[in-house]
Amino acid sequence: MDSSYYINLAISKAWKYQFIAFPNPAVGACVVRNGKLLSIGVHYEAGQPHAEINALKKAYTDAFPYSILTRLKSSQDIHRFLSKYHNNFFHNCSIYVTLEPCNHIGKTPSCAMLLEKIGIKGVIIGTLDPNKLASGGTKRLKKSNIYTKVLNSKNSYNLLLPFTKWTKKNFSLFKLAIREDGTTTNGYITSQDSLNLVHKIRTKLDLLVIGGETVRTDRPTLDSRFSNSKKNPDILIYSQQKEFDTTIPLFNVPNRKIIISDNLNRLDHNNFIMIEGGLNLLKHLNKHFDMLMLFISHKHTVHTPFDYRSLKLKKIHSYFINKYDEIYFLIKF
Repeated sequence: MDSSYYINLAISKAWKYQFIAFPNPAVGACVVRNGKLLSIGVHYEAGQPHAEINALKKAYTDAFPYSILTRLKSSQDIHRFLSKYHNNFFHNCSIYVTLEPCNHIGKTPSCAMLLEKIGIKGVIIGTLDPNKLASGGTKRLKKSNIYTKVLNSKNSYNLLLPFTKWTKKNFSLFKLAIREDGTTTNGYITSQDSLNLVHKIRTKLDLLVIGGETVRTDRPTLDSRFSNSKKNPDILIYSQQKEFDTTIPLFNVPNRKIIISDNLNRLDHNNFIMIEGGLNLLKHLNKHFDMLMLFISHKHTVHTPFDYRSLKLKKIHSYFINKYDEIYFLIKF
């Protein structure tokens, strides 16, 4: 297998956790020895172990299932253990990581320093880190005579697009769910797996935007009840008409602000925004989002299914979250 194969494996895994690690980027990593894949890891959440550390831990604990490492959770503890007890396990291994290993100590220790300590054979990097605070891992690894190669992978760069946006100013995501026949009304469209993912993303938001007509018609809750965090986003109802039935569930979710406005000026004052709506709102707010996360339910197949290309957007990734639901990530040309 060539380098692009393992990098693309790591990229595909990381896309499944896109937005979940906010404000950190989505990152994936693979550990390989003599052409055999030992493990894949991703960065699950800010403050928790990075993708490289999760991949190294899995490779080690798969080989030594009774090791104390299986019980260690924090980045600091995993780093300390592997630094001291790696026993040259990784000497013939290479790690493929979508983003340059970090070279600074923040909420977690430096991944580049750990790779240096365990004497890994090679580090193949999808793309360099645009964050100057964390970058420099490549130079450190090369100084330690570790084989280090940067692929400048377009797919790795695309994985970073939300991160590069929200670190410069803000990032606005439009979420649209649609059935294969092109309909978007009459109750839940996607499966529980997709709902769980959307609710996880909601816990990371600074602001959730919804159209006034959708609020009146669907009477949504727009909370995060299917996530572990249960942190509910503040809501901006985009509507010229300011009067709403306050028995609609979203008005009765605790610990949230609700703003009703006929303009979107508040988008400029929030870091991570998600707009939820249908095709009409998507067209109306075309200039106000950076990426479309499109859920297509294939539960009921039709002869002529909805084609994402009709939206005139560019696909940068897609995957099936389960048997029926397909998720597309689309940007403007």
